[in-house]
Amino acid sequence: MTDYNGNKKNGVREILLMGVFWRILFIEAALLIFSLFSKWMMEDVAATDLFWYGVRIIIMVGIIIAFMMITLKNFLNYRIITPLEEIAKANKRIQEDISLADQVELSDDAPDEIKGIVTSRGKMLKTIFDVSEERLRLVNFIRETFGRYLSNKVVDEILESPDGHKIGGTRKTVTVLMADLRGFTSLSETRDPEEMVQLLNRYLEKMSVIINKYDGIIDEIIGDAILAIFGAPENHGDDPARAVACALEMQNNLIDLNDEILASGYPPLEMGIGINTGNVIVGNIGSELRMKYGIVGAAVNTAARIESNSIGGQVLIGESTYDHVKDAVKTDPAQSIMMKGMKKPLVFCSVFAIESKYTVLLHAPVEEKKALSIRLPFQCWEIKDKKIDLLPVTGETIRVNDNHIDALIPVGLKPLTDIKLKFDFCLEAHCFEDIYAKNISIETEDNITFNRLRITSMDPKDRGILKKWMVQGLN
Repeated sequence: MTDYNGNKKNGVREILLMGVFWRILFIEAALLIFSLFSKWMMEDVAATDLFWYGVRIIIMVGIIIAFMMITLKNFLNYRIITPLEEIAKANKRIQEDISLADQVELSDDAPDEIKGIVTSRGKMLKTIFDVSEERLRLVNFIRETFGRYLSNKVVDEILESPDGHKIGGTRKTVTVLMADLRGFTSLSETRDPEEMVQLLNRYLEKMSVIINKYDGIIDEIIGDAILAIFGAPENHGDDPARAVACALEMQNNLIDLNDEILASGYPPLEMGIGINTGNVIVGNIGSELRMKYGIVGAAVNTAARIESNSIGGQVLIGESTYDHVKDAVKTDPAQSIMMKGMKKPLVFCSVFAIESKYTVLLHAPVEEKKALSIRLPFQCWEIKDKKIDLLPVTGETIRVNDNHIDALIPVGLKPLTDIKLKFDFCLEAHCFEDIYAKNISIETEDNITFNRLRITSMDPKDRGILKKWMVQGLN
């Protein structure tokens, strides 16, 4: 007999029959020796007579053994061995077809103990199957439900790891992607909340699909901002390239989304993205009452700072990420800026293409219309760390279009400075709302030095008025 793996093994049939055989043989051998010894001691017999007497005893013992083995074998087979073998076969069928596990064929006169084993086995299997099915449903429910809040990979790691629920983490090198919409907060203040949530969900759905495509995980959604990680919990070896390709594709897909939402009456969305690579602590963060799977480290803060310097449609990468992908990317010249709390300048560059395992080219924006030469007085406030200066400075536009303002500002603004701007006049009972912009460069033209401002947020009505002026002024 062989076991389930094909190895030679004694079954109940061999063990039981051989056990009976050897015990009967031992008893008969003892009786034979005792009979011969008694006859030799008590009777004066010749050796020849004693020999033939022994032969007769042996023949009789053989007949008894044969009779006992045949009759006992049939009895044991029918009453004990065969029922036990049926149970063993049913157990083996579990490996082949779980639906046949409860099929055990027993005769009506099988021993009550064996029937009890079959009954207990059936109840035990039913309990196991019910528990397993319930556990599977629970696991699937957890994966489906929490997969919406965490990455499926993170949920799998927590469920499958013995220590997945414990607080703690490991140090890993990851690439962090931070994406943020421009002007969404001010836009949401003028729109129906339900409409804005629907719009935000459409945006997040499209971006989430792309991040998953490149095996990133969304660590957190903070309002209209997305924090994604590449390289945790699983390292792919090319995570910086994955992150850059993902960011470029996110920007391209936002263009497609804008085409959809414009038809629904929404203004176009603009997104800035910052990417940085570095060491972080990855794991369960929090307390026994409330925890989350997340990352902690300077690399996350640096990614956020890089993103804060981006304008809509840009993908900025830090030095560390550039070092990993420099042979595969095409970028604009590097920029550096000294930011609060940093000991050295923050260096980053704008990426517009990657050509490696992933080939993605940033779609060129629609060619901008010519700027309208117009003088409009305004006040502006510098924004530092999301705090607006109390004292404004005055300025005047020299050219405007849908996305840029060329302005004369007496107080010099450093490149990449964020400002809030407000025109000093009202037009036909319409007063312009606050405009948010970033000073992207300082230009000189015809011996005039001016600031080129990129509009990051503007009320749709105000933008419509600018477009109307441009149509009238350029025709």
